[in-house]
Amino acid sequence: MAWVNTSPLVKTYSLKEFWALPDPPDHSKLELIAGVLYLSPPPEYTHDNVVGRLTLLLAAEIVRLGIKGRLLSPRAAIWTGERTYLEPDLFYLSKETEARLDPERRTTADLVIEVISPGSAIYDRNTKADTYAALGVKELWLVDETAETVELRTLAGDRYLEGQVSAKGDRLESIVIADLSIPVTKIFED
Repeated sequence: MAWVNTSPLVKTYSLKEFWALPDPPDHSKLELIAGVLYLSPPPEYTHDNVVGRLTLLLAAEIVRLGIKGRLLSPRAAIWTGERTYLEPDLFYLSKETEARLDPERRTTADLVIEVISPGSAIYDRNTKADTYAALGVKELWLVDETAETVELRTLAGDRYLEGQVSAKGDRLESIVIADLSIPVTKIFED
């Protein structure tokens, strides 16, 4: 299991303490991993557009394929125990996975999508990705809004395999959602 190593002098938080924190005045996003508080800059306009396009594209594919699952967007969370709380940009839960979970909280997902902005790239690609792997998220898409690429990582044991990168002109095909196929160009262009 890959967790962040921090100084023993770093303040750690329980979930109760985390939820009691005030919202940052600049609208940054707060997340908690193994009790350590992470702050990422608020998303920019292009980030929101990419998340919006992905939501529409995935919803259309789920309907087209007749899949019984749930697509969840920002403010929906994956959290576990008393020390980890994450808000992915977008995630998908199959009916089977959701049936296994405590109805009061989501502790994993089949697919998580993070849209990477320049200010959150290192956090999303490393710390957050390692946490999703530890939580058993089967597939992770890292959508790079600057490079206009999507890196698809699949879980093998408790780690992700080396990611497969797709660019404009390619089709993104999910491992966990059979027959799902999205043109990468449509993620970045209207």
